[in-house]
Amino acid sequence: MPAQNNFDLIVIGAGPGGYVACIRGAQLGMRVACVERMPRPGGVCLNVGCIPSKCLLDSTEHYTAAARILPEHGILMDGLRFDLRRMMARKERVVEELCRNVQQLMEGHGVSIFRGNGRLTGPNRVDVTPAPEAEASTPLSLQGEKILLATGSEPVGLPHLPFDETRIASSTGALAWESVPERLAVVGGGYIGLELGSVWRRLGARVTVIEMMPSIAGPLDGQVARALHRILEKQGFRFLLGTRVTGAQMGVEQVTLELDTPQGPEKLDCERVLVAVGRRPLTRELGLPELGIQVHPKTGRIPVDTRYRTTVPSIYAIGDLVDGPMLAHKASAEAVAAVECMAGLQGEVNYDAVPAVIYTSPEVASVGMTEEQAKERGLRVCVGTYPFSGSGRGRCTGETDGFVKLIVHPRSDRILGAHIIGPRASDLIAECVLAMELHATGADLGQAVHGHPTFSEAIHEAVQASRKCSVYAP
Repeated sequence: MPAQNNFDLIVIGAGPGGYVACIRGAQLGMRVACVERMPRPGGVCLNVGCIPSKCLLDSTEHYTAAARILPEHGILMDGLRFDLRRMMARKERVVEELCRNVQQLMEGHGVSIFRGNGRLTGPNRVDVTPAPEAEASTPLSLQGEKILLATGSEPVGLPHLPFDETRIASSTGALAWESVPERLAVVGGGYIGLELGSVWRRLGARVTVIEMMPSIAGPLDGQVARALHRILEKQGFRFLLGTRVTGAQMGVEQVTLELDTPQGPEKLDCERVLVAVGRRPLTRELGLPELGIQVHPKTGRIPVDTRYRTTVPSIYAIGDLVDGPMLAHKASAEAVAAVECMAGLQGEVNYDAVPAVIYTSPEVASVGMTEEQAKERGLRVCVGTYPFSGSGRGRCTGETDGFVKLIVHPRSDRILGAHIIGPRASDLIAECVLAMELHATGADLGQAVHGHPTFSEAIHEAVQASRKCSVYAP
């Protein structure tokens, strides 16, 4: 095999796990190759996931603010309207710029990038079938001392709602609609359905969320989930909980969904359907069975050890392919840890301090244990909450929905969990993550001086509220 095709590390996938792994490997002196099937690096997150969805969420939130919030500040926007085509063009421009930045970052670190589909053909070998638009036109083989699988995930479909990405769409299709649906059904009340439902609701769609569980956003702390439900209903969402879609009839101008609700069978007419019932690991073209790499029969996840090694020691896996939440930042953290383990360092991820965010309005962010999880473990905890309606900054901006909730151990004063629904929650949660990562106590957070007036003061106040049952109470 030509010397130029021999590498210390081959990474399959250039998403937030893959490209971070490539860069960290190069920083540690490895000769690194990356195989990516998509036209641009960045993976699902950057191309058709996190970044484009947040672009549309921000654009539509500005529109909503101009229509409903700015008049309260004495700013009148007569004749306000939106241009969906321009909104979509901005989204594509942001994605393209970030993808270019990732490409330059990888190339600047000396990473060799191969455009095509990578398939494992040995413990140290990856065969690459070039993509149709790639410069190379013939298959090639790469040899690597270590191989890291970081291919991410894909949307889960429903048998009676096959994706056409126009009328029946996954998150990918729902990010590119050229018109606002009059009636939109969202199947799945998780973060993807709630975020994209928010985009189209703000632009005028009548949104119905169909969720088979008794509450939306299942993993959330129960108090936070209930608050989010109430707030979204005020924004015009309709929720059908404990409900399953059992069939669909495709009409000329509408889709009729057949539903099994707690009250019995119902039908729902809609113009378009977003199916957001989950995602599954993207492994089917990797050649795992031929190498004897185990995959969980139900979840499709790849079991790995504490160093992210699969059952083939030279092959590693991270991100959506392995257990844990399917989050971009979790994949990036695992990428660094896995590559450092390959280099003989002590790479690890503290899974108790990995935050999760839902970019609705208001935002929701959480880290660590919920109150329900603490009770399931038999833990006695102190719970402190503080509403943003009591925040001076919240009153000034008019963002008073939501609260901060902290779960604190009464004897050790350790922070076990933090849950925020409210303005800037995605940024505020970082303080709580850092506190948990550094094993800070409630007293530490309480003693830290928070600027006034700021939203972060709500964290300080929630700490004080938690001290009513703590042995550290004054």
